[in-house]
Amino acid sequence: MARNETVTSNKNASKIVVLEFEKPIIELEQKIQEMRTMSDVIDISAEIDTLELRVEELRKDVHSKLTRWQRVQIARHPQRPYTLDYLQNMFSDFVELHGDRTFHDDPAIVGGLAKLGGQAVVVVGHQKGRDTKSNVLRKFGMPDPEGYRKAYRLFQLAEKFNRPVICLLDTPGAYPGIEAEERGQAEAIARNLKLLATLKTPVIIVVIGEGASGGAIGIGVGDRVLMLENSWYSVIAPESCSSILWRSWDFKEQAAEALKLTAPDLKSVGVIDDIVPEPLGGAHWNPQEMYTILHKQLTSELHSLLQIPIHQLVEQRIEKFCAMGMWSEG
Repeated sequence: MARNETVTSNKNASKIVVLEFEKPIIELEQKIQEMRTMSDVIDISAEIDTLELRVEELRKDVHSKLTRWQRVQIARHPQRPYTLDYLQNMFSDFVELHGDRTFHDDPAIVGGLAKLGGQAVVVVGHQKGRDTKSNVLRKFGMPDPEGYRKAYRLFQLAEKFNRPVICLLDTPGAYPGIEAEERGQAEAIARNLKLLATLKTPVIIVVIGEGASGGAIGIGVGDRVLMLENSWYSVIAPESCSSILWRSWDFKEQAAEALKLTAPDLKSVGVIDDIVPEPLGGAHWNPQEMYTILHKQLTSELHSLLQIPIHQLVEQRIEKFCAMGMWSEG
């Protein structure tokens, strides 16, 4: 566990990792719990009610002033819902499909057939582990080329059977090992970009946690790009940026500010289309509410996209990504 984290309990989870900036809130909640044990002896219900209101006010105040680095920390929270959590709680009839039909199955990317509100879809997403063993298996959500080739196969399957695609992004980057480069990491990502740009079926992208570099964009081209409120999306992680610019990870907070990697930053420049609100405190504090919020938004987005003729949808998708950034011809 990181040095700036502690473990406590709340009404939604038996144990939850607490980030440094959340500690004043947790201390008040612990005081309330202590007071409740005394309420059988003396009547202090009024004091407890006052403190509970104070906790809510403090939580709102803290989360209304989050820095970009603090949002990065929330996006990386180990108890935040991952792709399989959304698949189990938002979708029905999920059938996972494995393998790239070339080399092997990459557990860092999961995907398959499912239904969202009765609509048949194909879902693809990055998957991290919950403990050391599962994180090693899934390489901390960093896919090999085979993961992107598995996604490529699923995208083709979606187009063939006219199923919309939903991609859930949550990765610190593509796997950086030399073996991944030897097996064509860059080529696998590039082929996905090309396919997704012209895929003849609606595509919705949701950044549910971390969205780093080519590891994220490799399954991140779509008609609608959404970001959860406390997720981040950038060409590079703050630590890596700090390491390059300052030769040290100590300037990661300054790097996060400079990168402008939060959902409001990216919506303001047109990189994403909409921000999905999270429960107060982040998705990990109330996963069920997060599933309900995202399910409602995805259902609405799908309904809108399915009304657009497919040739028009593809043209709009290409124009959308071509319009990003600044460039000039020499």
